[in-house]
Amino acid sequence: MPSISNTAIMWISIVVGAIVLIACYKLLLRLFGVIIVPEDSIGIVNKRFVIFGANKTLPDGEVVAMKGEAGLQADTLPPGLHFLYWPWQYTIRFQGFITIDDDKIGIVEARGGNALTNGRVLAKQVDCDSFQDVRKFLGNGGQRGPQIAVIPPGTYRINTEFFSINPASVLEIEDNKVGIVTVKDGEPLTTGEIAGKEIAGHNMFQEGEKFIIAGGHRGLQEQVLLAGRYFINPRFATVDTVDMTTVPIANVGVVIAYVGETGVDVTGDHFKHGNMVKKGQKGVWVDPLDPGKYAINILTHKVEAVPTANIVLNWANGKTEAHNLDKNLSTITVRSADGFTFNLDVSQIIHIPRADAPKVIARFGSVANLVTQVLEPTIGNYFRNTAQNSDVIDFLKHRTARQEEARAAIAKALQEYNVVAVDTLIGDINPPAELMKTLTDRKIAEQAKVTYDTQKLAQVTRQELEEATARANTQARVVDAERQVAIKTFEANANIEQAKGTAAAKRVEADAEGYRVTTIGNAEGGKIEVIGLAEAKVTKAKIDSMEANNYAAIKVAEALAGAGIKLVPDVMVVGGNGSNGGGTLVDVLLANTIRDQLTRAASKTEAEKTTTTVEPGKPASK
Repeated sequence: MPSISNTAIMWISIVVGAIVLIACYKLLLRLFGVIIVPEDSIGIVNKRFVIFGANKTLPDGEVVAMKGEAGLQADTLPPGLHFLYWPWQYTIRFQGFITIDDDKIGIVEARGGNALTNGRVLAKQVDCDSFQDVRKFLGNGGQRGPQIAVIPPGTYRINTEFFSINPASVLEIEDNKVGIVTVKDGEPLTTGEIAGKEIAGHNMFQEGEKFIIAGGHRGLQEQVLLAGRYFINPRFATVDTVDMTTVPIANVGVVIAYVGETGVDVTGDHFKHGNMVKKGQKGVWVDPLDPGKYAINILTHKVEAVPTANIVLNWANGKTEAHNLDKNLSTITVRSADGFTFNLDVSQIIHIPRADAPKVIARFGSVANLVTQVLEPTIGNYFRNTAQNSDVIDFLKHRTARQEEARAAIAKALQEYNVVAVDTLIGDINPPAELMKTLTDRKIAEQAKVTYDTQKLAQVTRQELEEATARANTQARVVDAERQVAIKTFEANANIEQAKGTAAAKRVEADAEGYRVTTIGNAEGGKIEVIGLAEAKVTKAKIDSMEANNYAAIKVAEALAGAGIKLVPDVMVVGGNGSNGGGTLVDVLLANTIRDQLTRAASKTEAEKTTTTVEPGKPASK
């Protein structure tokens, strides 16, 4: 087995010794009273005992040693090398640096210091380098207990044996929000006040000590916080975040302040329903807020939105506007003069002028109260009273008149309450079913009559149309006939004129002929008379020479022979005594002649009937 040289053993010993030395150097240094504090820490020193000197023990009530007494030392060891801190006399604890994140603050509580002042719940703020210097803290009169000051974000060398540090979130108030502050320290509120006055110079409650020194009161604060980031000690003040107060378009905001100085009423003696004051004073502000957003403490001020546009209120079941002011209104039930009960839907339109909005709130407290305390009883009772003065049918027939009367009466009644009545509208009227059936039947009958009359008129019109159509269709024939009539009339007139001319000519000729005939007649008459007298004498002589009957028979026979009539009949009956049936020849001839004449006359009559013609437009002629 090979042997190890002395040189190798020496080097091994050196290396092992170096390793042990390196591993135990701190312990060795500590044995010699040397302390090395890391770069990210401090050394918190606790002295076990004091060998020499008068200040061996801590004074009563103190928790840290300010003069080298035994116990927790006020001074800490910064990073680096420190001597004469013997391990049998001192215990050293390394404390890492305290880091406060960006979204946090440090809430501090001190184990030592002076006692809190009477009435204070938080220790006053003193200059102590953000609680990194205990000696300075105690020397400046720092008080034990929770501290009013906070540690902002950052890194600090703080003796955690004397100060306890707890992180808390930074207060963030979003846009369109406000913070309502309640302070836990300060002067008590004055009797009768519900919130502390606004105090200046405390950096929005981030410097609590300045707030208290300035006379700030504990409790609810009138001042609010706007959107932003705040380092507020939650042990000093709590903040509740609420929405900003919004006054909608077509509205005004009437402010009711519960804080502020007692104001003087500005309305005068004519308005006796409430006091109105100037802005900033306690009471109803006479100047309303216009539409917009306002940072108002809703616990110290109340803003009543009053619509300045027209408001529609419905007295109708199941019908409510978006503003919900009429959600408790219902259809009005009325009784008529004839004893019928019926329902009536009514809509009332009102308007509240901007300048009168504070008066309405001062009188009623809200628009909802105005509706329930004034409008509902006023309008309901008006229609109940008017319905009792008429029967149902009359109410239905004169609905427009009733509506106009209601508009005027309600407008007059609402003037007293600083409300303008724009219009009153009567909606559905629901009479009893049995009465409506009677009216419906009557109306159906009336409409049926109208229908029948319309149908009759349609038939008359159709008849006139057909007549006009037929007349139009025969118009050509009518025109032609009229022209024919005109032509015939013209021809007839011509013939008349011609006949008149012919008649006149005939008249002249007749007059001439008459004169000639008269002249000739007179001559012929004389001649005939002479001849007649002569023939009469001859005839008389002939008659005298034969029998009268024989002479007459001879004259008859001559006349018949001259007319071409047979004198001897085709059949002759001769009597046994040689005569013609007992008659004379003359009798036979006369009988035959008469028979033949009658036969020819009858034949002529029949022929004339057969050949009779009728010409249009003229009487029949044979």
